[in-house]
Amino acid sequence: MTKTLPKQAILIVNAGSRRGADLFEEARDKLTAVGIELLDAKKCKTAATMDKAVKAALKKAPMVIVGGGDGSLSSFVDHFIGTNVVFALLPLGTANSFARTLGIPLDLDGAIGVIAKGEARKIDVGCINGDYFLNAAAMGLAPKVAESVPHGLKRKLGRLGYLVWAGWSAANFRAFRVKLEDGKRAFRMWATEVRIANGRYHGGIELIENADLKSGEIVVQVVTGRSVAKLGWSYLASATKMKARHQTVREFVAESFTLSTRPRMKVSIDGEIGEETPLEISALPDGVIIAAPRD
Repeated sequence: MTKTLPKQAILIVNAGSRRGADLFEEARDKLTAVGIELLDAKKCKTAATMDKAVKAALKKAPMVIVGGGDGSLSSFVDHFIGTNVVFALLPLGTANSFARTLGIPLDLDGAIGVIAKGEARKIDVGCINGDYFLNAAAMGLAPKVAESVPHGLKRKLGRLGYLVWAGWSAANFRAFRVKLEDGKRAFRMWATEVRIANGRYHGGIELIENADLKSGEIVVQVVTGRSVAKLGWSYLASATKMKARHQTVREFVAESFTLSTRPRMKVSIDGEIGEETPLEISALPDGVIIAAPRD
């Protein structure tokens, strides 16, 4: 499915995201300037008020534009499933991994250009224990960093702040056991990180190259072994596109998985701490209509 995007929309911006509070008025004015009729525009300071605003907007507009980071976008995707409302986004967070996956420019003008001239496209969404997500989830060091990183460090330094805190957190991190089942076989291994991917990017880095938003399948990528140093090497190899990057991980692709760990692990879903293992994982084909760049 591809079609022209609607020209009427409601804008909802997370004022708690890294750039949301600063760019709200500019985003509103520039959307209007490119021909988008805004039926309403809201700047929300809390997740609860934003959730309420998104739910209400779905009943009033053919397109809802959400401005925020990956966590904000993924938190509200559940409301769009089963509707014909187009989900448009302004990447105003730290890593903006989902925007990178879609090929949406990270600058405000570029993202608005997609909303003005792009296309409506159906894409898959992931599901973990009944909770839908857009891009990627992870367990291991990543959730530990996401849960504990000081807000000031994240806000001031962005992705660099995450890297600094990840190095600090790695000193006390230990590997864990993973059991992954795809309905046919069970795989057991030691791991330092597990990535559950609908999209290719995680933490702003292209880590899961085989992930495809139109495949109807989910990718589970495991950084194997017990060495935290190997995990760091895996990130470096992926970020710099070394040929050796594929040697640090194992990848599994299926429509659904069951995943358990010893000990139980917390899961970061698009940067927000959510579920805890064990997990039921699946893909929902064509789950949401997204505003995307034209091919």
